[in-house]
Amino acid sequence: MTVKRLGIVGSGIMGSGVAETAAKAGIEVVLRSRQQETADATVAALEKSLNKQIEKGRLSEEDRDGTLSRVTATSDLHALKDCDLVLESVVEDLATKKELFNELDRICQDATILATNTSTLPVVEMAMETGRADKVCGVHFFNPAPMMALVEIVRPLTASDDTIAAATAFAEACGKTPVQVKDQAGFIVNALLFPYLNNAVRLLENATASKDDIDSAMKGGCNFPMGPLALLDLVGLDTSLAIIDALYEEFRDPNYAAVPLLRRMVSAGQLGRKSGQGFYDYSR
Repeated sequence: MTVKRLGIVGSGIMGSGVAETAAKAGIEVVLRSRQQETADATVAALEKSLNKQIEKGRLSEEDRDGTLSRVTATSDLHALKDCDLVLESVVEDLATKKELFNELDRICQDATILATNTSTLPVVEMAMETGRADKVCGVHFFNPAPMMALVEIVRPLTASDDTIAAATAFAEACGKTPVQVKDQAGFIVNALLFPYLNNAVRLLENATASKDDIDSAMKGGCNFPMGPLALLDLVGLDTSLAIIDALYEEFRDPNYAAVPLLRRMVSAGQLGRKSGQGFYDYSR
């Protein structure tokens, strides 16, 4: 199957980023949000982003107009029924995603591939909420989707070769580098990244070094663009904790057990950049 029409459920940062990426690649996009006002605002923000790219000489006006013409905003889930592939990018909560997959299964045509952008949740559990488990997989874009090259194509036990091939071809059509991975917590990137981030918090909790020195050491010693504590603030401490907890739940490896300091900061509402306070202060 060639994906010519993409449905996206969720108009947050990831959903809007994937919409921009796909539309630029010539794919028709139906972007669904729970409220029409939110969906329209996402398209308006996309136009603003494209205009900035024109100002910087990265995009032509013709390409901007073509991109915008391929994006339709809606609040109606039934508008996705004729899409070749529907990608959900809603809240990282398994119960919410399972309910959505059950509904999409009833709405979408039989040939539609249903995909999740989850970064760590079990794809097979979403697949089993449908009558098309062979046509369900993970298509995990990274943030910001227009800039990040990688897409993880996640194969649950139930997915067919044709489904994985179509999802891989879709990622390639978007100009991305797809990698295939089996359906286990964290997939490739997060399974490697979050134990490292968790251990950085452990160093801080044990007073091994200051937060500034921990971040400086990893930037200067490993040539990372960002230190681990600053990266946790960027990702969001609540999101990071959920990923670490999912890794521990699956593997029961002590190295995946969340450091108490991280859990206490989430309880205190210190979530990083989005709350104004995390390991660093962003309120100024």
